[in-house]
Amino acid sequence: MAASTSKPSIPPTLLVVGAMISIQLGAAIAKPLMADLGSSGVVLMRVGFAALPLMLVQRPKLLGYSRNDYRNLLWLGIAMAVMNYFYYASIERLPIGIAIAIEFLGPLGVAVYKSRSKLDWFWVGLATLGIALLAPTPSSNLDPIGVLCALIAAGGWGSYILASAKAGESLPSSQVIPISLAISTLLLLPLGIGHLGPAIVQPKLLLLGALVAFLGSVVTFSLEFAALKRMPVNVFGVLLSLEPAIASIIGFVVLSETLGMSALLAIALVSIAAAGASYSEKAMA
Repeated sequence: MAASTSKPSIPPTLLVVGAMISIQLGAAIAKPLMADLGSSGVVLMRVGFAALPLMLVQRPKLLGYSRNDYRNLLWLGIAMAVMNYFYYASIERLPIGIAIAIEFLGPLGVAVYKSRSKLDWFWVGLATLGIALLAPTPSSNLDPIGVLCALIAAGGWGSYILASAKAGESLPSSQVIPISLAISTLLLLPLGIGHLGPAIVQPKLLLLGALVAFLGSVVTFSLEFAALKRMPVNVFGVLLSLEPAIASIIGFVVLSETLGMSALLAIALVSIAAAGASYSEKAMA
């Protein structure tokens, strides 16, 4: 019998880790751009540069949906705009590891909302304790506006998860993703268009903006989609709990962002809470 010549596939766990590295590396590249373009200009480039090729390549239909489908697509587009706008506004003022840890309250809240396990309230308490360690105080150097933006982004992330599931019930991802990105771009356009002047005359800024979109959207979506086809959603959620730690490492390596012991403990507590909530979901299944 002839030996199999099929190439070994990349383990799905590595695909998830690769997706997290890609999106946080994109955020680390985006942060210095904000000195020239502001967070509004950078987030518009990130979302717009992701939406344009998807609309051109996948060519989703724009007419013929039900009223409910249009409502779900609009909800998803709004959620994406809120999530992205306030996340980039938060990392303009906070280390990216801290910002993503606070933002994790969004998916954690959705997991608890969907669960019937009393144990999940323990995970909520653990995450709340972690976030409390990040609360701005007179002795801390955390920007309170940055913390507020991260909390709003958390709400946007939670809404994004719910809206994605709702839109995906009746529409394929090839329609949902490009249309929702296009809606998000239109919503962000008035906020970011006035900041793009320097990018028009500096091709380097445009290229970096395109790289942020490629890493933060194209690569991340592709790797996560490939991983989700080969692993349970709850396992994906447990792995995703590593993202605050990965963001902190990338922030340190790329941006020289250092964190104190209380911030590191807060990130650890939020990550443990996210992993625990995902594992509890598996146990209840």
